[in-house]
Amino acid sequence: MERYDVVVVGGGHAGAEAANAAARAGASTLLLTQNLETIGQMSCNPAIGGIAKGTVVREVDALGGVMGRATDLARIQFRMLNRSKGPAVWSPRAQCDRGLYRRAVRAILERQPRLEFAQGTVSEFLMSGERVVGLRTKEGRSFECSAIVLTAGTFLRGRIHMGTTTQIPAGRSGDAPSVELVETITTQGLRVERFKTGTPPRIDGRTANIAQLERQDGDSKPYWFSSFEKSQHPQQLPCYLTYAGEPVKEIILKHLKESALYGGLISGRGPRYCPSVEDKIVKFPNASRHQVFLEPEGLDTSEMYVNGLSTSLPASVQLEFLRRVPGLEKVRMTRAGYAIEYDYFPPDQLLPTLQVRGIQGLYFAGQINGTTGYEEAAGQGVVAGINAAAGVMNCEPLILGRNQAFIGVMIDDLVNRGVDEPYRLFTSRAEFRLLLRQDNAARRLLPIAERYELLAESELRLLHSVIDSENSALLLADETLISPADANPILESSGSHPITSSVRISELVKRPGVSLSRTLEANGIQIDEDHLAWGEIEIKYAGYINREREAAKRLAEMDDFRLPADLPFRAFNSMSYEAREKLERLRPSTLGQASRIPGLSPSDLQGLVMEVVRRSS
Repeated sequence: MERYDVVVVGGGHAGAEAANAAARAGASTLLLTQNLETIGQMSCNPAIGGIAKGTVVREVDALGGVMGRATDLARIQFRMLNRSKGPAVWSPRAQCDRGLYRRAVRAILERQPRLEFAQGTVSEFLMSGERVVGLRTKEGRSFECSAIVLTAGTFLRGRIHMGTTTQIPAGRSGDAPSVELVETITTQGLRVERFKTGTPPRIDGRTANIAQLERQDGDSKPYWFSSFEKSQHPQQLPCYLTYAGEPVKEIILKHLKESALYGGLISGRGPRYCPSVEDKIVKFPNASRHQVFLEPEGLDTSEMYVNGLSTSLPASVQLEFLRRVPGLEKVRMTRAGYAIEYDYFPPDQLLPTLQVRGIQGLYFAGQINGTTGYEEAAGQGVVAGINAAAGVMNCEPLILGRNQAFIGVMIDDLVNRGVDEPYRLFTSRAEFRLLLRQDNAARRLLPIAERYELLAESELRLLHSVIDSENSALLLADETLISPADANPILESSGSHPITSSVRISELVKRPGVSLSRTLEANGIQIDEDHLAWGEIEIKYAGYINREREAAKRLAEMDDFRLPADLPFRAFNSMSYEAREKLERLRPSTLGQASRIPGLSPSDLQGLVMEVVRRSS
């Protein structure tokens, strides 16, 4: 029997990051997947990043991850979202070439000397009491290991729906589902539930009349998701905007009962923030039209992704309503859209490390936890991979706080609050949005990367050099005076009042429209703009940032209040029955985690503190 420290099951975005992180952390790792050719496959939208999600990509990169580096190698359009707002909430998003992205992920993974690959379908976990010790595949291979990270995506009893008459057992189009694996997990007593998601049709872009559509080009200024590699970007391509109006609405309403969702074949709940076009028509009946984006699939194909028209209607109906979209009157559909229903395991069955409660060495990451999105999967994958390796090597586990990373916000939400719909990250989920920015991700997570030895020496040197340059620029702004003669032309151009005596540059930069780079240049100081972005945000938003830091400090104090692992929550009569039941089921390890469990009142928390103090005295 072959032996590894960690086996990662699944080669999607969660699996790729888990395998990479475990190997970087020092564990001998096997990435086991049904098809080695589809490692890093973008099953749905060929895009990475966006609101909150772009920050997660930067956080994954800061921990040595794959996604940012692969995106830089594969992006064919880039846009910084939220530019109309302050830079503190800017969000990077990239459209990618599917083939380039997949190949980039595989190439990056193959750089890891502790990581090996195998193709196979897992049929059984091997257990010793309440601990995983290995697994078997349908092909007859067995692997011994101390930890397993399961990243099954939509493959667990996955079923594709196109209309009410076409159902195809599949993990995604063209790939078989995993059935035996669900059975082997549920024998361990875990609850399983069902969700759905969907994808839109693809079209032959040569048959679209793009001349009549609104063209959307990307940003011209270079940007890299990765802090460590400045890869050459491929050729950039435009996207196009059109609309699904009344003609599309009429067709969908006419055929609504043929939709798998509205025809009653799908019981699983779908993502509210990524609705099917049927949902849009039914739930927003007064909307005259809905946006449709035509997004290129890659540089070597004319195929386009029709973003905004996810559907489970029959293929013939899809073609009919596609041809009612302006610019698509003569379009050819290359692939029909579909809905997919799949099993997931409610994430309140997990510890904050993403280890399954009561099963030592078994970790879940990605859509198996009830999430949706490539970035959410990647964030879970990197944490699960680090913790799988840490468990094997008897190191302290990684638990990211809500004040440390968007990934920490997500995992805390999942394990303490559970999900009643596919979970998606938004900036509004984070209490400390100004602290968790895309520009400071590497700075925030550097101590963790160093603790778990996730970065190579050359990567650490580079990151320290950048941070030192940023700190020096901020110090320079605090210490350097600028004269009225140098400052007033800048102030005049920004519509700000002139000064009559010299002031510190940092004071001037606090004003709206006054940039750090221009004021430094006016004083004869030249610094790379990339090293100024962090300092300028820290100056402009200093008051807000300091308030968030104080709030984060109070949260950290609650998270430092440890709850003993053997607390008999049901015996605590000073608390409500509901609180005791939830605490017994979720068993939080800190007061902070307990405070975020829905339904626990301030008096319940006060009672909990009293019980802990009484037991320790």
